[in-house]
Amino acid sequence: MRQESDFIGVKTIPPAAYWGVHTARAIENFPITGHTVAQMPELIRALALVKKAAAQTNAALGRLDEARTNLIVQAADEILAGKLADQFPLVVWQTGSGTQSNMNINEVLANRANELAGQPRGSYAPVHPNDHVHQAQSTSDRLPSAIHVSGSIKITDIQ
Repeated sequence: MRQESDFIGVKTIPPAAYWGVHTARAIENFPITGHTVAQMPELIRALALVKKAAAQTNAALGRLDEARTNLIVQAADEILAGKLADQFPLVVWQTGSGTQSNMNINEVLANRANELAGQPRGSYAPVHPNDHVHQAQSTSDRLPSAIHVSGSIKITDIQ
């Protein structure tokens, strides 16, 4: 087990989890039964595409350095390839404005990026879920954007 903290306090995170303290709190605070995001591969792919595009845009604007951009893009590409799908344990119906699902993808991308950089999960260095993955994005826009993209993915997959 590893320990992660936020402004509320410390949470214990399973060692295999790429998600972190914010996802752990969402699991605890919203124990709604039903379908999880992990059961919606097109939504996971869409979230990864949105985050990858944001990292590339932030890099093009000079707001994210090349090393962090490459790590985030590589982690997003792994998700797009179908890896880490089990790292999205939140119930899809509790996402609301998307805050919990947004933090979930931020944490998964940051932890995988840091692992690729040789750092342990939960270190949030060199890539931080808020400072680098979420950088310059509105949480309320991430899930609606991903929902539109996931609809397109689903339609394309059906054809």
